[in-house]
Amino acid sequence: MKNFGCWVVLTLLAACSAADKNSATSAGAGMDSAANETLKLNKLVDEYFEQVLKLRPVFATSIGDLRYNNRYTNDLGTQWLADALAVEQESLDRLNALDASKLDEAARLTYDIFRYDRELSIDGAQFRTELLPVGQFSSAPAGFGLLGSGKSAQPFTSVKEYEDFLQRIDAFVVWLDQAIANMKIGVDSGIVQPRAIVEKVLPQLASFVVDDPRQSLFHKPVENFPDNVATADRQRLTTAYEKAIRDALVPAYKRLHDYMQNEYLPKARSGVGMGALPLGEKWYAFLAKRATTTDLTPQQIHDIGVKDMTRVHGEMERIKTQVGFKGELKDFMKQMRTDPQFVYKSSDELINAYTALRERVTAALPKLFESQPKMAFEVRAVEAFREKTAASGSYQAGTPDGTRPGVFYANTYDLPSRPRFMMETIFLHEALPGHHMQIALQYEHENLPRFRRYGGNTAYVEGWGLYAESLGKELGFFQDPYQYFGTLTAEAWRAARLVVDTGMHAKGWTREQAIDYMRDNTAVGETDIVAEVERYIAIPGQALAYKIGQLKIRELRTRAEQKLGSKFNVREFHSQILQDGAMPLAVLDAKIDRWIASKK
Repeated sequence: MKNFGCWVVLTLLAACSAADKNSATSAGAGMDSAANETLKLNKLVDEYFEQVLKLRPVFATSIGDLRYNNRYTNDLGTQWLADALAVEQESLDRLNALDASKLDEAARLTYDIFRYDRELSIDGAQFRTELLPVGQFSSAPAGFGLLGSGKSAQPFTSVKEYEDFLQRIDAFVVWLDQAIANMKIGVDSGIVQPRAIVEKVLPQLASFVVDDPRQSLFHKPVENFPDNVATADRQRLTTAYEKAIRDALVPAYKRLHDYMQNEYLPKARSGVGMGALPLGEKWYAFLAKRATTTDLTPQQIHDIGVKDMTRVHGEMERIKTQVGFKGELKDFMKQMRTDPQFVYKSSDELINAYTALRERVTAALPKLFESQPKMAFEVRAVEAFREKTAASGSYQAGTPDGTRPGVFYANTYDLPSRPRFMMETIFLHEALPGHHMQIALQYEHENLPRFRRYGGNTAYVEGWGLYAESLGKELGFFQDPYQYFGTLTAEAWRAARLVVDTGMHAKGWTREQAIDYMRDNTAVGETDIVAEVERYIAIPGQALAYKIGQLKIRELRTRAEQKLGSKFNVREFHSQILQDGAMPLAVLDAKIDRWIASKK
């Protein structure tokens, strides 16, 4: 998950006109100053979010707002970036003009979250992220393929929606060419991707370069027309899609592929750490702050990871003894990675196992939660074009109105690397009570300002996902020692992230050193180890959020248990964590302190 306040960047938001100001003043007439201050805050954040939808039209599509379905913004261009910074600064200036002391509890949360996000976005504008536009994770070229497949957020339910995507294709081709132009500037500026990343990107791009449009992922929608599309429209749209694929998309993907293979790859970095880039040390420190929403330094985060790894290994030793394994922990982890009893025999078997697990977890949730989301979710296999680099499990949110369900993706590629003993842990994190529950409840909270309802930050969202894993025993899972070893494996994996991510980007580790550390300290499969390390190379700092976020939520629960004693109710505590949506960890800390005080 991404930090909404950091990755959503906007174009210029026009200043409030005199009429707008007079309207706001009139609306506040007769109200006390506190209510008027709240009114101005709500107006500010709502206007900001409306610009988000205009300038991030794919994001609008993802939450079910279809007004901008035919657009794709060139968010790599210099004008767009300049406008974006202007609107961030203007929004912060407007926020600073408010009197925060007059806001009630709900409005103060909105104020604090909005301020944190704007200040972080402004701080991040000094770094040339737009010169590194393509990687194998969270990459627009791959994401657009998923969008155009008809299996993602882009709707294909009417003639207009088919025509919308044709226009979106034209706009996306502009983005692809801008990416090439930016990478050329990056080469001249010394801001280039590591060679290991480029080598993984090339096969992804090559998969979109087809001789026959009917072989393209973008052809899928015209192979599956809904019944309400007339025969004449089907023929016309099929012709138009095949022309767009042949004359626009395939040549654009080929231009990007050929440039990256022939010109960019020879200039790519041999090393993997951010430290090799201009302002690299400062840049990585910012990325760590953005991911964790804390002021922890990379060295402090590294030390937290080393300490937590020692704790997890102690628990693993206990399980090793319990199952009667004779030998060192490293040997036990190797056996867990290679033992045939933990390997699914087919992709269908893995998907069916997750589907059955969904029913068991759903039945157990009332033990720890007061409410559950209304939004449904499906269990699907990861698509073939991205399965080699995708995680073992992931989640894509649905729409609040229920027209599109959420999706829990299970990766069925290389089944020996998707062991049975990891299944419960992955599902608890990605689906229930993890990402699906947290995000769906937030989407369904109609009283939240839209930037909060559809926003988030990585430390909170992924911290909750990892905390959700730790609830397995309380929900009645991890009864099998091997399944419990699976959740310890996940904990070791997340502790290793703190060590490896900071190791590569702040301490000069090589890719091979990082892989060796993961191999020696976790029971994660070899395919996942390589994919994960390359993920940390491609999106520095993001993986730090999981463990830091989980530790904060666990710390808040312990604090509440100790201070409230017999008054502590875990179901109520979870409601307090979830009911106001995602927020920076410092804001969450203060919120829970106020709740504890009110209970006492």
